[in-house]
Amino acid sequence: MNKEQARLRQKEWKKWGPYVTDRQWGTVREDYSADGNAWNYTTHDMARSKAYRWGEEGIAGICDDQQLLCFAIALWNKKDPIIKERYFGLNGHEGNHAEDVKELYYYLDNTPTHAYMKMLYKYPQQAFPYTQLLEENRRRGKQDPEYEIIDTGIFDNDEYFDVFVEYAKAAPEDLLIKITVHNRAKNAAHLHILPTLWFRNTWDWAPDKSQPLLSGNGADVIDISHKDLGYYQLYCEGAPEVLFTDNETNFPRLYNYQDGKRFYKDGINDYLVHGHTAAVNDTQQGTKAAANYEVTIEGGGAVSIRLRLMKGTESHPFADFDAVFSTRLQEADEFYGTLQKKLSTDDEKMVQRQAFAGMLWNKQFYYYYVAQWLKGDPTQPTPPAERLNGRNKEWQHLNNEDIISMPDKWEYPWYAAWDLAFHCIPLAMIDSGFAKEQLSLLTREWYMHPSGELPAYEWAFGDVNPPVHAWAAYRVFQLDREYNDGKEDISFLESIFHKLLLNFTWWVNRKDANDNNIFEGGFLGLDNIGVFDRTAPLPTGGYIEQADGTSWMAMYCLNMLRISLELAKHNKVYADMATKFFEHFLYIAGAISRIGEEASGEGLWDEEDGFYYDQIRFTNDGVQKMKVRSMVGLIPLFAVAVLDEEVFATQPEFTERLKWFLSFRPDLAGLVSRWYEKGSGEKHLLSLLRGHRMKRILRRMLDETEFLSDYGIRSLSKYHEQHPYEFWLDGNQFTVAYAPGESTTGMFGGNSNWRGPVWMPVNFLIIESLKHFHHYYGDDFRVEYPTHSGNYLCLKEIAAELSKRLVRLFLRDEHGRRPAMGANNKMQFDPHFRDYLLFYEYFHGDNGRGAGAEHQTGWTGLVVKLLS
Repeated sequence: MNKEQARLRQKEWKKWGPYVTDRQWGTVREDYSADGNAWNYTTHDMARSKAYRWGEEGIAGICDDQQLLCFAIALWNKKDPIIKERYFGLNGHEGNHAEDVKELYYYLDNTPTHAYMKMLYKYPQQAFPYTQLLEENRRRGKQDPEYEIIDTGIFDNDEYFDVFVEYAKAAPEDLLIKITVHNRAKNAAHLHILPTLWFRNTWDWAPDKSQPLLSGNGADVIDISHKDLGYYQLYCEGAPEVLFTDNETNFPRLYNYQDGKRFYKDGINDYLVHGHTAAVNDTQQGTKAAANYEVTIEGGGAVSIRLRLMKGTESHPFADFDAVFSTRLQEADEFYGTLQKKLSTDDEKMVQRQAFAGMLWNKQFYYYYVAQWLKGDPTQPTPPAERLNGRNKEWQHLNNEDIISMPDKWEYPWYAAWDLAFHCIPLAMIDSGFAKEQLSLLTREWYMHPSGELPAYEWAFGDVNPPVHAWAAYRVFQLDREYNDGKEDISFLESIFHKLLLNFTWWVNRKDANDNNIFEGGFLGLDNIGVFDRTAPLPTGGYIEQADGTSWMAMYCLNMLRISLELAKHNKVYADMATKFFEHFLYIAGAISRIGEEASGEGLWDEEDGFYYDQIRFTNDGVQKMKVRSMVGLIPLFAVAVLDEEVFATQPEFTERLKWFLSFRPDLAGLVSRWYEKGSGEKHLLSLLRGHRMKRILRRMLDETEFLSDYGIRSLSKYHEQHPYEFWLDGNQFTVAYAPGESTTGMFGGNSNWRGPVWMPVNFLIIESLKHFHHYYGDDFRVEYPTHSGNYLCLKEIAAELSKRLVRLFLRDEHGRRPAMGANNKMQFDPHFRDYLLFYEYFHGDNGRGAGAEHQTGWTGLVVKLLS
């Protein structure tokens, strides 16, 4: 066991971490409007002056696990109109493809206990192009690409600073901080480096909250006093000017209201930029403080600043500074070195390590108590009455105050249920305890709705995400067992199984409108993949019977079956639950094929096309298939499980019940792939697909003129580029066309596109499913890959080939380019750009360029498992 692994067993090492979000402005939590317009209620311009209620933001920010005390960096190049305290981006109404951060920053390293962390921010030396970015993106339409900061040319002459921020823990509450700034320009440049410390404002919202205090202690020490956190000190090497203000809302600036206070959140900004000496507290006290290092850095030169934030005091705070940093970096290398033994190249190791870093940097303290948010705080004005009938009113039990893995702390600084499930797979490779905690968290009573629904995300907790929680729980259980030398955490599996029973029941009762085992889950995370917004009432009337919703539920059944059988090894009671999920799976398998025991037709399968489609069931009971070749029709692949003969030998109750049921309903048994035939190695297959149907689906999926791109499986067939799907209603045309990059429609705000790009999570499930099928069929079952090539591979080989295509997004190709990083040559070849990676939300279906959120290492972080 290496040192980092040993630290993982001591929870106190996680008390401090990168738990400060990248963006708090524009979030639902900070929105107290009547109409729910969160983007406009708290804007980027307001952010520097407004004390937040529910969280804090910053650049390279860290805090304690209750976010009582925060630390982050701020910068000022003497040319910007404001100091750089937070990342700039466009809100959901300003960007031509909705919200989008307009900065360059990279998460480079991190360990699970955050004993060592490193990130990079690229700060221009010329005035930051705020107006240019805003106006050009507003000018562009949906058909145009986003206008990024690299496109402005501000980095072309290397007139920028590389700001590296590193943290190393000497002890759980003893953090060493190193800020190293490189001037990449030829000429000298001036810079204010402002390490900033502040308390989250907890005192303005309740009458009985005492106010903590920061105070000056000589030229290089800030004393920190908080009744819950205790006594800390921040040591600042070099005796900088220390500026104090208060983390209070500037009412005069924002609302033209004189509240009688003197010092505000933006006081340090106003002191530096505008020379307002009265904006900072000359008595050296406050609730926000910054050490002002004003430096001139020669062309090509660098400066380094050292600080130490610790509980208690230290007479020689920098004596062991370099030694601790060196040790923690060496321990980080040892930790990842053990994990990466099977990786063959340094490039693969770098990609995987930066992906892990992004996963860990995207942890966030997430605080949201819906009932309090709706009714307001006792010391604040009463919110508009309309809120009580607005967003999330049905979720007043929800009371979140935890460290949670975020999709992207700028674009998605809130958890999403199905994203989180995928996050836990890579997280389990380095910290299975945290992965298990995350999965369990969403099933707690203060998260899960009393009805059994899991919270989706803060914009609409009642939206429905695909039910992948059981899959993730079982996979994390397996990974945890693998990384802990066979030791099984049965209590975790049993506990989460009971909560998932409630969620499964919710699905059955709420999303199967006709009790026919065909499900209508809504958009299910696939946003604009269909003709209509599947969350909203259809303009046709009736409802959509969903191939993906039904398949997700079939997969859910099999996941719960696997968990039941695992638990039945220790408690025979769970054998009854296994039979329940086995039978329910067969009902769904029958329904998706032909909907009901006596019904005629093909269900959601189309024999002519050899594909699954959604269909509209009209109010007059007429039916029309929506023949869009999309990921919807591939999701039936995910409902697959292989049961070894050992299961039947060791679970006699389960076996007997199955025999009875199959004799009672042979029609359903016949719909399941070769149930009566044994496969390779005495195995049995449960699947929605017989071999014939699977081969027909794979023929389309592996066709490079349809789903197969150089970088994985597209979410929509390229066939629809030349043959858009058209649906006519009352003289109006609705079209679904192949769009390999950003969305060309405003559906779901236009910030997500399932009409052509490659998405990592569903590709990962495709690969896992192919491996399951191979486990049953073996090497003799071969499929043409790619279609029309004349080359035949077994399913395990195809899974490996798809993995290679996905990994190819990030690795340098024969031309030295990383496809995900796009066409900009500076980002591809400049020595100060080319090895810094962004893990995008999704990827262009033709050229692999990253699109969507730039730091969504969350589920794109699944690449670490593909590399392992």
